[in-house]
Amino acid sequence: MKRVLWFRRDLRVKDNPLLTLGGEVLPIFIFDENILKELSQDDKRVTFIFHYLLKLKSDLQHIGLDLKIFYGTPEAVFEHLSKFDEVVASGDYDSYAKSRDLHISHKLHFRYLHDTYIFKPKEILKDDGSPYFVFTPFYKKARVALHVKDLQEKKIAQNILIGSDYEGITKVDIGITKLSLAIESIGFKAQNLNIIAPQKKLENFKKNISKYSQMRDFLDVDISSSLSVDLRFGTISIREVLLEVLKLAEVSEPFIRQLIFRDFYAYALFHTPHVESENYKYSFNGIEDKEKFIAFCSAKTGVPIVDAGVRELLKTGYMHNRVRMVVASFFTKDLLLPWQWGERFFAEHLLDYDKASNVLSWQWSAGTGVDPQPYFRIFNPYLQSKKFDKEALYIKRYVSELSTIEIKNIHKEEYLLCADIKDYPKPIVTHKEASKRAVELFKKR
Repeated sequence: MKRVLWFRRDLRVKDNPLLTLGGEVLPIFIFDENILKELSQDDKRVTFIFHYLLKLKSDLQHIGLDLKIFYGTPEAVFEHLSKFDEVVASGDYDSYAKSRDLHISHKLHFRYLHDTYIFKPKEILKDDGSPYFVFTPFYKKARVALHVKDLQEKKIAQNILIGSDYEGITKVDIGITKLSLAIESIGFKAQNLNIIAPQKKLENFKKNISKYSQMRDFLDVDISSSLSVDLRFGTISIREVLLEVLKLAEVSEPFIRQLIFRDFYAYALFHTPHVESENYKYSFNGIEDKEKFIAFCSAKTGVPIVDAGVRELLKTGYMHNRVRMVVASFFTKDLLLPWQWGERFFAEHLLDYDKASNVLSWQWSAGTGVDPQPYFRIFNPYLQSKKFDKEALYIKRYVSELSTIEIKNIHKEEYLLCADIKDYPKPIVTHKEASKRAVELFKKR
């Protein structure tokens, strides 16, 4: 049997189920035109992916295989590969991925292998067979199941590489065109990213994991694992991460809980696919105020922690997790903007963008999603910055206009409303009035 091994969210050799089947194989990756055409030329994710594709290609060559890189639509690529017996890929659960894979399965036998998450989407269910939509009972059942979960590294089988032209990039359109193996060949510009190997990140994180629970919300220290982008693109397996942190016993439990939360959001999206664009609950949809949206996207809201978070995102492709929550609360409650707008903005800029985590996190903040925070719980951005960025180190790092402002005043809305700060706007809303309006509107939903 001749198989196509389609690498997607699993850009690695180590512990990769794709390499466990054996037989004659054609390993491929597709730069999907349907996705790339929506991205800017300087999208950081393309640089990250390209870096790890070159590593994957090299690692495959070390075990007698190679990687054929395509550029085009998956439909066109698999039309070109229609004589193969089977295509094998790890599961992907957002609506585009499911539609894409269904279409291809009409042409070729399509086999899913489980890889990206800890559990399969139908593995953790209630006693009556229905899915959970509240995290705590899901977590409790998943945590018990984790005790007997097989997390051991997947062993590489004897694979025979099918002869093909593995040089450069193969563009598939009306015909076949050979492109050089360069990011510019697919219309993008290489970005300057500080890429650190995931195993190194994991080792560094393990040294500080005992501080994770107490310190992870503070903005002036980096206590996170920084593995979200690696788990998103599969440059390290979720099993490898779990095996390592489980060795650390109780101190790793808060982090394990977050990994299971990641699973929960993917699971919830699988069982309720409409939440990609629609509220899971409640009918309130936000107010489409483009002027406020532009101020938010330009990091000119006049609210320091919000503007710092947006600038961190635009500059680095990341945003601190605590800041993500504050920013999303401000966006959906203080500004009353549709959560879908915020989700799309994050989707454009997050290096670690994951559809399930992003959509469900935004709905959580908006109070409309699966197991959301109550609509009346609204983060006060000034109290949040005072508590988690007391010395305003994070804020001043990204909002240079405030570099000469006394620290205590950066956390005071009343000061910011009155002060004339060079090149920095006054707050576009007052938190007390905006949060009161939000609660009143949600009560009427």
